[in-house]
Amino acid sequence: MKVERKCKIVSKEQMGDAIYMTLECGDMVRTSFKAPGQFVHVKCGEGLLLRRPISVCSCQEDEPQDLLTIVFEVRGEGTQWLANRPVGHSLDVLGLAGNGFTMKPEGRYLLVGGGIGIPPMLGCAQYTSGKSTAILGGRSQDKIILTNCFEDECAKVLVATDDGSMGHHGFVDALVRQELSENNNYDAVLACGPKPMLRNVAKVAEEFGVPCQVSMEERMGCGVGACLVCACDMADGSRKHVCKDGPVFDSKEVDWNA
Repeated sequence: MKVERKCKIVSKEQMGDAIYMTLECGDMVRTSFKAPGQFVHVKCGEGLLLRRPISVCSCQEDEPQDLLTIVFEVRGEGTQWLANRPVGHSLDVLGLAGNGFTMKPEGRYLLVGGGIGIPPMLGCAQYTSGKSTAILGGRSQDKIILTNCFEDECAKVLVATDDGSMGHHGFVDALVRQELSENNNYDAVLACGPKPMLRNVAKVAEEFGVPCQVSMEERMGCGVGACLVCACDMADGSRKHVCKDGPVFDSKEVDWNA
């Protein structure tokens, strides 16, 4: 059950175009954590009616207050306001919200993150304590963030960039294919990023017979189901809201041709 808490910013760091922010969040993790891949609703200033949904990079139970980290890029007035908040400022946060990835701590997963979809995969890596492999992708080297954190939490980390400035020159699905052809002994492929990336990753996973879960969080608008921005077409002909029904879905549920 999500809860509303005043959360103090205890650290803040610029990572390329992204802001890395750690919050003290009371008992939020103890009360509402279900699985890696959830998000929070952040109230961004007095003049903006709707909260901004932001994915959780990582979170942990702690004393006297739980801690959670969010990583976001400035995409509009709300996130600009949030990026300008100083350390020590308190935010009005509602969470943890949404349905995360279906995982088991003893499992072994192939984690795929693209662009601002990289941060949520770090929580998945931490959840499996060094057994998983991470594949990180972005347009260029400056878009590949948190690499050191993934190296600390994963058995292996692979990188792909569109321009070849870091790692494999190309898209992440080529590395997913490479990894699964060498070793497909994974419980599942878990992915977060732009929809074209997710579609390609899901296709490769299906070819190798490995279950795949995708986080469609990039498409969230209001975060509470009040708008239609995040309505997602399903393979069975239904439509689901990413913010309420997801953001994580089994890749076979999604109509990739819609």
